[in-house]
Amino acid sequence: MSAKPIKSILFVCLGNICRSPLAEGVLRAVLAERGKHQGIVLDSAATSGWEIGSAPDPRSIAVAISHGIDISRQRARRIAPEDFSRFDLILGMDRANVRDLKALAPPAARDRIHLYLDFATGKAADVPDPYYDGAEAFASVYRMIREASEALAKRLEASVSPTSGQASSTI
Repeated sequence: MSAKPIKSILFVCLGNICRSPLAEGVLRAVLAERGKHQGIVLDSAATSGWEIGSAPDPRSIAVAISHGIDISRQRARRIAPEDFSRFDLILGMDRANVRDLKALAPPAARDRIHLYLDFATGKAADVPDPYYDGAEAFASVYRMIREASEALAKRLEASVSPTSGQASSTI
């Protein structure tokens, strides 16, 4: 990670209805719990255009609600060319997302694209797509995302050195 504080993060999955809206909502909640949400832009998007305008999958909404997080107002969108310059960090939920993102990104932006679990926790693993599975798969994905969001929040806090003169609200 560069010395520059991360001020914007985009989560990306295939349809932007299961994993990436959950990751956006969970990290927003984790940062709010830590009192660190001010100033950071969080969003999510899809590599495909299949679900544009759709609300998150009802199973993602349900698992989020069961943990006190409301993602129901999010709407699916496809990644746009300007996202590659707008976001400091672009996190793909699986290796296929990362491959697709790097293919779409201008060369100068490719170093902003990472596999979510690898970047957050150092575990080079995919967040599996729970779409064709049941509630337990969504619960499992929630747990993975929650653990990764806690680790990412710690990493973001560590990226702002107390001696740099920057307030914590810049993360």
